[in-house]
Amino acid sequence: MKDGNSDLKPAKNVKEKKLEVIDGVTIKYHANGKTIWSKGKVIDDQPEGYWEWYRTDGTLKRSGHFEKGEPVGEWVTYDSKGDHYKTTNRDK
Repeated sequence: MKDGNSDLKPAKNVKEKKLEVIDGVTIKYHANGKTIWSKGKVIDDQPEGYWEWYRTDGTLKRSGHFEKGEPVGEWVTYDSKGDHYKTTNRDK
């Protein structure tokens, strides 16, 4: 996740993920089309506020905040069971 929003723009030759917006929250699904891959708000085509990413089995993988498309503050990575693994500070 080089720029913090790599899941919003599909790479070349990669199948675009199923996407829906519910109550202002953008939800993207894994390639299976059933389990959530990421969810959070998008404002002016940029992620904004709190976001979460999930594994195909539904466990939480990562969470953090964006401001104007840039990752900020504490970002939490979770282990394969969904338990806190590490925290990274993304402040400038």
